[in-house]
Amino acid sequence: MKIVLGDFNAKVGKEDIFKPTVGNECLHLYSNDKGVRTVNFATSKNLAVKSTMIPHRNFHKHNSTTPDGKNHNYIEHILIERRWHSSILDVRGFRGAERDSDHYLLVANIRERSAVNNQAVQKFDGNRLISGTYMNWRLRNSIRLRLQTGVQFRRT
Repeated sequence: MKIVLGDFNAKVGKEDIFKPTVGNECLHLYSNDKGVRTVNFATSKNLAVKSTMIPHRNFHKHNSTTPDGKNHNYIEHILIERRWHSSILDVRGFRGAERDSDHYLLVANIRERSAVNNQAVQKFDGNRLISGTYMNWRLRNSIRLRLQTGVQFRRT
């Protein structure tokens, strides 16, 4: 699973051409230059901008405020492989974290999915080969003799 996250300084907008990569929940109407580059990067690497796909109120979407406190931006993003995009359950900004920055804390809830192989190891049973009708009688006798005497099969 590949996850790219950070402060891209990219305003990703609601342009129709970007919908498959960014979704419908963008804060901005139009993308800036860095936003277009971020979407192009995500598209070329088969990533999805997951931070703009999850519906929230607008004050949970912004994660940066200008020094005058009037403009709010959504410039920090989380990109994830499209195959694993359902692993991110929630992404939102928390305004209450104390720090000396104009950025808010961005938190993502991620569900880890692990692959489990449930196939049991099958042991080789030579007697099942002997009873097969597809083998000729010489091969069957040869295998039967080797199984009875304990002679090991040689790999060729």
